Amino acid sequence: MTEQELKKPDKSHQNRLYPEDQARVDEFVSRGINSVERKPFRPLRLLVILIAVVMGLSILSQFLARWAGVY
Repeated sequence: MTEQELKKPDKSHQNRLYPEDQARVDEFVSRGINSVERKPFRPLRLLVILIAVVMGLSILSQFLARWAGVY
């Protein structure tokens, strides 16, 4: 890259809204449920919980089937 290319502003990060619209967006994002900081989504944790619940229900159903005399 040349020095001129490095000095050119990156247009992908420029604001595309008018200042009034950006102010309304900022106000909306800062109130209500949007203002709450959330923990990051952890898909592996969700998968482990799902597997544990399915295994627990499977074991419970096997126990109930044996108790009821199905097996």
